[in-house]
Amino acid sequence: MTNMTQTDKKANILDFFEQTEKRYRYRTAVTDQGAQVTWSELLDKARRIGSALSRIIPPGQPVPVMMEKSSGTLAAMLGAVYAGCFYVPVNPDNPPERLKKIFQILESSVIIADQEGWDFLNSQEIRADRECRILLADRLQEEEIRMERLDELRAAARETDILYALFTSGSTGTPKAVAVSHGAVIRFITHFTEIFKITSEDVIGNQAPFDFDVSVKDIYSSLMTGAELVLIPKEYFSTPPRLLDYLCDRKVTTLTWAVSALTLISSLKGLKYRVPEYVNKIMFSGEAMPPKQLRMWQEAMPHVKFVNLYGPTEITCNCTYYPITREYGDEEKIPIGNAFPGRKVFLIDEEEHEIAAPGRRGEICVAGESLARGYYRNKDQTAKQFVMYPVGGGKPQRIYRTGDMGYYDREGKLIFAGRKDFQIKHMGHRIELEEIESAMNAVDDVQRSCCVFQEEKNRILGFYTGGVESSEVRRKLKEKLPVYMIPPKLIRLEDMPINKNGKTDRNYLRKEYL
Repeated sequence: MTNMTQTDKKANILDFFEQTEKRYRYRTAVTDQGAQVTWSELLDKARRIGSALSRIIPPGQPVPVMMEKSSGTLAAMLGAVYAGCFYVPVNPDNPPERLKKIFQILESSVIIADQEGWDFLNSQEIRADRECRILLADRLQEEEIRMERLDELRAAARETDILYALFTSGSTGTPKAVAVSHGAVIRFITHFTEIFKITSEDVIGNQAPFDFDVSVKDIYSSLMTGAELVLIPKEYFSTPPRLLDYLCDRKVTTLTWAVSALTLISSLKGLKYRVPEYVNKIMFSGEAMPPKQLRMWQEAMPHVKFVNLYGPTEITCNCTYYPITREYGDEEKIPIGNAFPGRKVFLIDEEEHEIAAPGRRGEICVAGESLARGYYRNKDQTAKQFVMYPVGGGKPQRIYRTGDMGYYDREGKLIFAGRKDFQIKHMGHRIELEEIESAMNAVDDVQRSCCVFQEEKNRILGFYTGGVESSEVRRKLKEKLPVYMIPPKLIRLEDMPINKNGKTDRNYLRKEYL
């Protein structure tokens, strides 16, 4: 693999794509439910889409891609990059109100969609601008390739250009778009594939939706090594036997999955049905892995390499990793491990002093390469989370404050210890509880609301005061929020408890209801 040096300011992810295509032209690049696509075919489709987009929009623009996950979706995303733009995966399952907020933030002049998305977008008033053009991905693939124009756009590109933006939850009720550069992805994936020995002989089983940053590791590990990318249909995850048969049939070797996906299989006794025989490495992230669930996997697959990964979207996928070398007891916490090369991961206390002593909790902060550029069109939030700090007592440098808490154990290993604020990790997603509360407060006849997270059972509880029935609150929330953000239990209170500071007494609610 070609490493990008600090001096290679023109490095672009497409350089690696094209190198892989030259090396493995007629091998399978992507397998989905409908077809297998070779590297040559994927490159051709991406260049055609890029050529079509280059006639329509100037470089540097966001290109939302609202399609079900497929090889065609990946071609559309790479096509946006060929046009000198950056792609934004938009999950079609998002409710209309959230889609509207996403498009308002992006102010995009085009949206790429499949036929179902095209029909939906034309039937809804959710575009930020009615002049915004909805483009069918299939038609874009029919465009003639304009190599001269594509080369022109590439010559003007820099490694600091945005490659993609992914939306995360926002505390004000407005989602935030994390913008990540070409250089950040190239550096991280170079380390990732080298450390975990991912090669062209691997078959990567993609679980995560493309709008979730776990998928970034799948996509670019494949693109930079020539490994086959197998896109697993989301409906397979509701039927473990079907999913495990698919992993075996496709000879999948590598799983980089959200913890929630792995625990679904083990909880439903899927591993009793069949063990995915070709899998040799499993990396997991998104939230804390319950030791009981991990042991089920370890016992079923003793020869597999298991790795705990940690890191928010804002630092490009992950900043630490911990290879699992033993079984953990139910009361133990699995460390989040050591920093990836080029990173510095450290803890700071409330006075913003670095913490070195074991057992003392502090906020996890990250410095070094592969930090995101910030939140797209949101300077205030960017300035709040990406700050200057004198790491190790040296010159101030740009760091990201994760809002996660951690501490060092007696052996000096870093342990994740929950959130600093009202943000949680749930079903692999980072969620601002305030965004849920904002949506609840907007429901007619809801006077006040509060959400708390029950870590032991991994569920959100919603509390509210007002005359409206909980069924109606739930119905309204489904119009505003993704399903993973809707509390499974909504409790109506006569009065919202208040603490001595005049704020909602969340501790009281936890004690009484959790």
